[in-house]
Amino acid sequence: MWDEQFEILMRNHLPFLPADEELLPRLDLKEFGLDSLGVVDLLVSLESAYGIRLTDDILSMDTFATPAVLWDALSGIQNATVLGARNP
Repeated sequence: MWDEQFEILMRNHLPFLPADEELLPRLDLKEFGLDSLGVVDLLVSLESAYGIRLTDDILSMDTFATPAVLWDALSGIQNATVLGARNP
């Protein structure tokens, strides 16, 4: 699934998710408090934490719908970045 850093970042941006509730892959992020300003803040946090840039083609509310969708997008960028660094 995802790493601990992602879990922490997600929880920091979900004000309506109780601390003792599991962050499930299909959790509706909007329902747990991720609004448009929260998306921007989370985007900046993710880019800083993982040293990546989320590209325009994946910057949509659909990408920020659930933790699973967001992690898949983030993982894809991380993998592309690693492959790009290996094959300049």
